[in-house]
Amino acid sequence: MINPEAKLAANIFDKPDMASTREGFGKGVVEAGKLDERVVVLTADLAESTQAHHFQKAFPERFVQVGVAEQNMATVAAGMANYGKLPFITSYATFSPGRNWEQIRTTICLNNVPVVVCGMHAGVSVGPDGATHQALEDIALMRALPNMIVISPCDSEEGRKATLALAKAGKPGYMRFGRDKTPIMTTAETPFEIGKANVVWKSDSPVVAIFATGHLLYQALLAARELEEIGIAVSVTNVHTIKPLDREIIHSLARGAGAVVTVEEHQIMGGLGGAIAELLAEVCPTPIEFVGVHDKFGQSGTPKELIEHYGMGVSHIVEAVKKVVSRKSA
Repeated sequence: MINPEAKLAANIFDKPDMASTREGFGKGVVEAGKLDERVVVLTADLAESTQAHHFQKAFPERFVQVGVAEQNMATVAAGMANYGKLPFITSYATFSPGRNWEQIRTTICLNNVPVVVCGMHAGVSVGPDGATHQALEDIALMRALPNMIVISPCDSEEGRKATLALAKAGKPGYMRFGRDKTPIMTTAETPFEIGKANVVWKSDSPVVAIFATGHLLYQALLAARELEEIGIAVSVTNVHTIKPLDREIIHSLARGAGAVVTVEEHQIMGGLGGAIAELLAEVCPTPIEFVGVHDKFGQSGTPKELIEHYGMGVSHIVEAVKKVVSRKSA
């Protein structure tokens, strides 16, 4: 059953509204700009693709087009932050943080300045763009950096809220966004706080705790409904903040269920699954199955085809739950 405290969209299962998570950034950064004149936006020749053009139109004097120069974009933003600005830098995730990781590390994180890196078109669901543009390693790159907050919004509304939250955080941040339109699961009233995971489904006495991030949370909810119909009780938690993790709720749910499944559109090494495995190894060793990309590059295809091909669809989550239940009882 859906947790009423989550305040999810009423039509979440029946024809949900659709929007890309990057659209949430476009709305949120304009709101942030209205609230704080220190907010500036930089882009690397991708204003419309990253939705930064909304900020450009609203605040042209606070928008910087650096061209195809992601390394320069990171260092310019770091300099602006050192002088009191709150910069958001935008590009495809394969280029930022993929191409400019060293500049992010040295000029932003080492100096602990409040630059927010916005990686767009992440995951295989970018579709026909293919392997070169399908960032599947970005979470791992960014969560390894000291001082860096890492957020993967589940939908456009959460993307808007995350943007506003990071504008106030006063620290380096990374937000991961998708291109394809995906279900809107949350509402304006749904709680959002950096570092606080949200339980969005909880059956009575769950035997598996599912932790999902990004738009695949919707697949996890569909899987939970299917599992409940066959008598397997689970919880589903939206882990929008991958760093810092909500240690308390993850520990509590994992210990209570005795088994865990993680769900992400990312390499399972170094992503959400790796982060949760590290935590549970420390405080509560637990059987765990990982739904995500297993040490492969992406390829061209439709988003739906690729999610299924790489084993991240509803049926794969259901099978992962069944597998971890069998391991727990063995």
